[in-house]
Amino acid sequence: MRFSICNLGCKVNAYEAECVASSLMEKGWERVGFEQMADAALIFTCAVTNTAAAKSRKMLHRIRRQFPSCITAVVGCYAQINDGLLEDADIILGSREKSSLVEVLEQFLRDHQPVRMVDELAGMPFEPMLASSFDTHSRAYLKIQDGCNQFCSYCIIPYARGRERSMEPDTVIAQMKKISSSYQETVLTGIHTGRYGREYGISLAQLMERILRETSIGRLRISSIEITELDDDLISLMEQYPDRIARHLHIPLQSGCDEILKAMHRPYTTQQYYDRIEEIRNRLGQVSISCDLMTGFPNESEEYHQQAMAFVRKCGFAFLHVFPFSEREGTPAASMPNPVAVNVRKQRAKQAIALSQQLSEIYQKGRIGQKDIIVAETYKDGYTTGYTSDYIQVHVKGKLPQGKMIPVILESYEDGKMYAKEREVYETE
Repeated sequence: MRFSICNLGCKVNAYEAECVASSLMEKGWERVGFEQMADAALIFTCAVTNTAAAKSRKMLHRIRRQFPSCITAVVGCYAQINDGLLEDADIILGSREKSSLVEVLEQFLRDHQPVRMVDELAGMPFEPMLASSFDTHSRAYLKIQDGCNQFCSYCIIPYARGRERSMEPDTVIAQMKKISSSYQETVLTGIHTGRYGREYGISLAQLMERILRETSIGRLRISSIEITELDDDLISLMEQYPDRIARHLHIPLQSGCDEILKAMHRPYTTQQYYDRIEEIRNRLGQVSISCDLMTGFPNESEEYHQQAMAFVRKCGFAFLHVFPFSEREGTPAASMPNPVAVNVRKQRAKQAIALSQQLSEIYQKGRIGQKDIIVAETYKDGYTTGYTSDYIQVHVKGKLPQGKMIPVILESYEDGKMYAKEREVYETE
């Protein structure tokens, strides 16, 4: 039996997809590309934007059209809140009990009856989905947290994934021990990773300290963390373990204008955000900071947009994740007055992306001549690619062992790419 997977969402979605893929392969299924004929096509849906939702529907209809006999399953956020728009699917599985997808698929193969499992999320426990391997082959991922209690005015995720919940600490440690035997870098991920462990009386920093003390993992990376959750304990831990905790922090900003931040229900001001990242830089030295930025939120005037651009420049981010505002039905922002025209949202997003490219070039050129360690990933056209601790993709001449940590010297930045040389090679020349 053959299966394909299409992931349309975030790193958490990607992790869950890999967990399901791992379980199917353990049962003897063969994984193929999404454009290939398969016995089952699994679509992990996203509801963050209208575009993501439309892609979920598009992918379902494409599979139905191209491979009519293929079993189709739609899973996750968009399936949870809009299952009625996905009725063509054989299997609809919301945000609850995703780990049962393999069993649900096997059930469909036996009785060929449509499955609809979109249950209420209230009181939902953490679902410890675990993977034995990952599609990247070079770094592992571990979802340690799910759900969100913040309710930003634009965000559908609390409704699509439910409230905050965390993986039990001992389960995290046990899984990390397994991971560290095969992978040298692991990314800790979640919807609100920085709020890990509150139901267990343990913080993210305390969990990471346990991981570093009790496992042999080479390097830990945090996928994303809110500025309000970067506490002194976590920063101190990063000071203590400069080689084992990645020097990159992705800290969502969303807007560089205080009036818009307030309307978004974000729990900080631009000054609070800036003061904190400056403190982080002062304490950690070399650290890459990136952010999420939304353009065209309701009531965002051209003046407010320019304020945001100026603030982004002031912060000196390494790069930005940019996306135009998208109304999500059921959120307060969807009915706010003074909406920004869609074409204006997109134009402002283009400006922000151009600024991101400028900032990325400045940051990367500033790293030339410095030492770092990459995790070797893919080999193509005579070069191995990998990511530094501060999340710069580098190209090293020659074929290096995939998944291994390689000391390098950052040598040059050409045509938007950073080139490096193995440190031992560089030092003997």
